[in-house]
Amino acid sequence: MSVVSGTVAAGYEPVREAFLANFETRSEIGAALSVYRHGREVARLWGGLADPATGRAWRAETLQVVFSATKSVPAACAHLLAQRGQLDLDAPVAEYWPEFAAAGKDAVPVRWLLSHQAGLPVLDRPVPQAEALTWEPVVAALAAQAPAWEPGTAHGYHGLTYGWLVGEVVRRVSGRSLGTYFADEIATPLGLDFWVGLPASEAHRVARLVEQPAAPPAAAGVAPEALAAYTDPTSLVVRSTMVTDPPLDLVDPRAWAAEIPSVNGICTASSLARFYAGLIGEVDGVRILDATTLDAAIRQQAGGVDRVLLVPTRPALGFGLPLPEQPWWSPTAFGFPGHGGSLGYADPASGVAFGYVTSGLRVTMGPDPRTTSLVEAVRAAVSREPA
Repeated sequence: MSVVSGTVAAGYEPVREAFLANFETRSEIGAALSVYRHGREVARLWGGLADPATGRAWRAETLQVVFSATKSVPAACAHLLAQRGQLDLDAPVAEYWPEFAAAGKDAVPVRWLLSHQAGLPVLDRPVPQAEALTWEPVVAALAAQAPAWEPGTAHGYHGLTYGWLVGEVVRRVSGRSLGTYFADEIATPLGLDFWVGLPASEAHRVARLVEQPAAPPAAAGVAPEALAAYTDPTSLVVRSTMVTDPPLDLVDPRAWAAEIPSVNGICTASSLARFYAGLIGEVDGVRILDATTLDAAIRQQAGGVDRVLLVPTRPALGFGLPLPEQPWWSPTAFGFPGHGGSLGYADPASGVAFGYVTSGLRVTMGPDPRTTSLVEAVRAAVSREPA
């Protein structure tokens, strides 16, 4: 039996049981979970191995790469600038980043970057990986790139380019890199162990990622044409993962140290949950987004079949919204999952903020039973508490 450490508040014991069950029945390797309710941490759990090769145990301070769960970070930074009157989401991107006006993009508003409607999920000429880690070559390529569809007419997941696009706007407006702005204005005030651009001094705390067998795609009910696109090198979904040459390697500490704001956020589960808690309310006297800004940030901007992923999605302004067939999320929740299993989200209606990180990368086309079981346990515990 795997040993799980940490604490849960009274009434949240089933959350601990669900977390333990992931190790006992779902082949969890190493993971951590945190849940906040109304600004107070009510569950903080960890267990398993941070590095199976060496036997290093997972600890409370263990860090993990959270892949696309990072995407909420540039979103929060952009909304904080808007809240302070420094950024107009309806203004053209070119007003802040003049080079972006090339190739007919002069009228594209900032909000289309956040809502994946800008038509820029791919690059015609991938940037050498070593150059991509330095930031400037990628944003220069994106500024010159012609859209893959007429901006604003469709939405399509900008899996990698999103972070550079929004991050460059943040940099142009604030005068600081995305990672620095996040550290100064969000992570430090909230006391987060959360970085986009990890200091070398913290690299020893990062858990080793372990690939696990993928679930059969057909089991997720994905249409055959969508499945075919995932093996077609000319499709937008495949090309969107190939904006660097070779593709990014997030096992490489050099990638941890760079700023790749779509995918290379590194944090503890507790900090991921605390980040979301600070978006929807006060945490130890600190709140990042006020209620008006948050309401605008989590309004749906587009819907239907995603032009890149070829499955339905509901993008808000930098955050993902749940679909009707995702009952493990509250319909009022917002957040972002990460490749392989990590998940961060918040539900303003219930005051819940959730952070789950895992070293066992398990690619699925449908729900990951590890996360769904945890979310369902949290929702059940909340339903038994007073509002």
